Amino acid sequence: MGRAYRHAGAGLLTALAPLGARAGEMDGALLSVWWGLPFAGLLLSIALLPLLAPTLWHHHFGKVAAGWALAFLLPCALVFGPAVAGVNLVHALLAEYLPFVILLTALFTVAGGIYIRGNLHGSPLLNTGLLALGALLASFMGTTGASMLLIRPLIRANDQRRNTAHVVVFFIFIVSNAGGALTPLGDPPLFLGFLKGVDFFWTVRHLLPETLFLVGLLLLLFFGLDSWFFRQPDQLRRVDPTPDSADFGFDGQVNFLLLAVIVALVLMSGLWRTPMAWDVAGTAVGLPGLVRDGGLLLVAALSLWLTPRRVHAANQFGWAPMQEVAKLFAGIFLTIIPVIAMLKAGVDGPFGAIVRAVTRADGQPDPAMYFWAAGVLSSFLDNAPTYLVFFNTAGGDAQYLMTQLAPALAAISAGAVFMGANTYIGNAPNMMVKAIAEDRGVKMPSFFGYMLWSGAILLPLFAVMTWVFFR
Repeated sequence: MGRAYRHAGAGLLTALAPLGARAGEMDGALLSVWWGLPFAGLLLSIALLPLLAPTLWHHHFGKVAAGWALAFLLPCALVFGPAVAGVNLVHALLAEYLPFVILLTALFTVAGGIYIRGNLHGSPLLNTGLLALGALLASFMGTTGASMLLIRPLIRANDQRRNTAHVVVFFIFIVSNAGGALTPLGDPPLFLGFLKGVDFFWTVRHLLPETLFLVGLLLLLFFGLDSWFFRQPDQLRRVDPTPDSADFGFDGQVNFLLLAVIVALVLMSGLWRTPMAWDVAGTAVGLPGLVRDGGLLLVAALSLWLTPRRVHAANQFGWAPMQEVAKLFAGIFLTIIPVIAMLKAGVDGPFGAIVRAVTRADGQPDPAMYFWAAGVLSSFLDNAPTYLVFFNTAGGDAQYLMTQLAPALAAISAGAVFMGANTYIGNAPNMMVKAIAEDRGVKMPSFFGYMLWSGAILLPLFAVMTWVFFR
């Protein structure tokens, strides 16, 4: 996303190119920071409109996202030519957005077809155990899969309690982000590294201490905070909305098999090497990606067909959370194009100071600065392309990065994965979990309210991690 494209477009897009312009040409070094205004405007809209104009936002957030996307695409077409805008639009949709939203849709659908019967009671010990289980599952079925599987049972287990927002906040910290750091299946940035040649087991060997440190401390903090809330007067409602049942178990078990198929399809797309690909307006669409995305859509359709209606009804399954994420991230994927282009321009681009900051005086990469630079940008930008920017800034050679520059690669990986928890938009599951929680009546913090939580809890932990692991 946001690459400086120099290859020619095709078909109608090329025919529309203005005289002297080459289709796809967009050099981040020539852009000014003003090109980042649509992205900043979309972020501010996500942050402020739910507070200032909640009714407007609830009914028209898709139109707001589309408006900011056009605020980039139309000036891009005027300045660089329709071909450039078209090539960038096609690339963002085909190479990034559609694979992203198809995977999320498959995970959302399949996880929504699994219902945990019985009424779990949300005690501090049970809640901490569910968060620990989610952290373990996140690296094997992805942060999105683990989040979608466990967020509904966790909310239902705590529906008798009056204060539950902190439970969901820590769920986002632990399950939707930190737990996905151990394998390429866990989080999109690590999967991109896997596609670039990073060994499948490299992350678990090099990020296990950092992950155990962060997840362990977060679980301890959560247990203490949840115990305090649990002891407060009038914490429990007189009537539990979910009746007790001795019949504990799972409904929709076929979806566990479908989850395994999703994992296999994602892994296949990274391992299968074939030169077969199609050029669509300058974007290479490879056969493995097509098979993966087609398989994921088939899995989602099978889940809807095979899952009994009573399971979806019991889960209160609905498409509103998925629709919100799909519409907002469509705007994010488009408006972020010039921002990533400027970052990829390196020291010659408008953000050259950021690139220079991650290199020591002797020319060697500074792991601490890579951790924070990759992390802070991943908090507000899509963490997958941000990972690639710093992966390439550190040299881009996977074999060299895995060996001589292993501390730098570990810092980039940790920053991109862990600090995605700093904001609602840092990682896609964050927004999905928030939408599901609000749909179930949980009063979640606002955009900035959530950042107060992450700033007070995560940033001190990240500072300690810098001193312990990335000096």
